[in-house]
Amino acid sequence: MNVVRRRLRLRTILVLLGFASGSLAFAAPAQAAPPAYAALGDSYSSGLGTRSYYPDSGSCYRSPYSYPVLDAARLGARLTFLACAGATVAGVRGQVGGIPSGATLVTVSAGGNDAGFGNVLLRCALPWPMTCWDQIDHANTVIRTVLPGRLDGLYAAIRAAAPHARVLVVGYPRLFNGRECNLASRISSGEQRALNATADLLATTIAARAAAHGFGYADARGPFTGHSVCADAEWINGLSNPVAESYHPNRPGQRGYADLVGPALTSLAGSRQARV
Repeated sequence: MNVVRRRLRLRTILVLLGFASGSLAFAAPAQAAPPAYAALGDSYSSGLGTRSYYPDSGSCYRSPYSYPVLDAARLGARLTFLACAGATVAGVRGQVGGIPSGATLVTVSAGGNDAGFGNVLLRCALPWPMTCWDQIDHANTVIRTVLPGRLDGLYAAIRAAAPHARVLVVGYPRLFNGRECNLASRISSGEQRALNATADLLATTIAARAAAHGFGYADARGPFTGHSVCADAEWINGLSNPVAESYHPNRPGQRGYADLVGPALTSLAGSRQARV
């Protein structure tokens, strides 16, 4: 009788503990959902310059060698790749609607096309006696007077669409080191210095607006030092064929961007980014 009672008591205890028929059932640990990453921007984010593009991306020139693709793989993230070559700030704002609900990471590059930087560069590349000083001055004026307001509108739209995301604004590098190695172009050393100064103005303007909205900023100028057009380890294409590839990061340049952006995203993911 005592034996029967002990067995009944043990069975009751096992049932109460949730062990059916005396067998142990352990719940598998919950798997964390992969981060949802949306990459917005222009050609510097789409990967134009790498000479290999997804066929369905058309004139957006989204590349499998772009930093969003490289960093999504490193982070194990689900990538929504929205960046499109040629996009102005208004064009990037049009991409905001594609940010998935629940996005946790967002990168964005925008502003260079508003200043007409690509056209300025192509004008500067024309052989002597053509110069581009007027175009450089106009770009600087746009960056100072027009671009900040446009960026404010874009960044506010991103925050509204992704209220809980960590947002990283990705900047542009300086392009030149004072050398000209392309026989088809002739950008003087003075023009190169002026263009680098414009790149600095663009970088500081974008960084200031990013900070005002509580966003992170990835400054590309440092990592690209020593890797400009005509450098021995060149990360930026010079004048190229097709022309659209000109003055854009090549594959090593996109890897350089990935090495800059990936750790910055990881740092943001572990921080309490300001909400504005």
